[in-house]
Amino acid sequence: MLQTRPRVALFVTCLVDLYRPNVGFSAIKLLEDAGCLVEVPDAQTCCGQPAYNSGDRATAKDLARAVVDAFLPYDYTVVPSGSCGGMIAHHYPGLFADDPHYRGRSEALAAKTHELVSFLTDVLGVESVNARYDGVVTYHDSCSGLRELGIRQQPRKLLGSVEGLTLKELPDAEVCCGFGGTFCVKYPDISTRMVSDKARNVAATGADTLLAGDMGCLLNMAGRLSREGTPVKVRHVAEVLAGRTREAPAIGEAEGGERP
Repeated sequence: MLQTRPRVALFVTCLVDLYRPNVGFSAIKLLEDAGCLVEVPDAQTCCGQPAYNSGDRATAKDLARAVVDAFLPYDYTVVPSGSCGGMIAHHYPGLFADDPHYRGRSEALAAKTHELVSFLTDVLGVESVNARYDGVVTYHDSCSGLRELGIRQQPRKLLGSVEGLTLKELPDAEVCCGFGGTFCVKYPDISTRMVSDKARNVAATGADTLLAGDMGCLLNMAGRLSREGTPVKVRHVAEVLAGRTREAPAIGEAEGGERP
């Protein structure tokens, strides 16, 4: 564990802000429990990934500049999302390749930006969490978190410390769920086939809960599981690690635990 209290800025992400605030509160709890001073910069907006992936570099740069200016003063930037974390840590420097001022600033920010669970384990040295979850869970590895940030064992390590929790590995856990940001809009038929395969694998585990670290993946998989009538709860991994599953129903469920 670090001997001083790092000043950490939480990059909330658009999907957490709009659809799942409990993930943000869970992230804050985990970071504070690990000894961090956590702030949520008021000036933050989108990281620019949707525009970047669509080829709109001008809009992506405008959004990225605002992120760099807001988050650079902190010791670390932590993101409860592999895709947004990957955008800041891997794509910002290239986005500003022709801008000497923001190239250096974006490189500095990229070097101290981390996905939430990997920050806890790899930077802070957290070995366990104080949480309980009575159930059988399975875990989906999101594409950006796995391939861009190398996140695989970190969430499994911390889940292993949650009392009452049993982890069953998901067949083809590393295979895309079909969301892919704008991919699911551009190629809906392919996306539907991919998420249907994912839903079938989830059901095959016998788990009662599906976890992942990216809200896009979680919303996509929760929607498909619901349409197929598969009674599997879907949650962000931070909610379980923080012991905040009672603060909000599972994704796609109404208050009281029923799907609308």
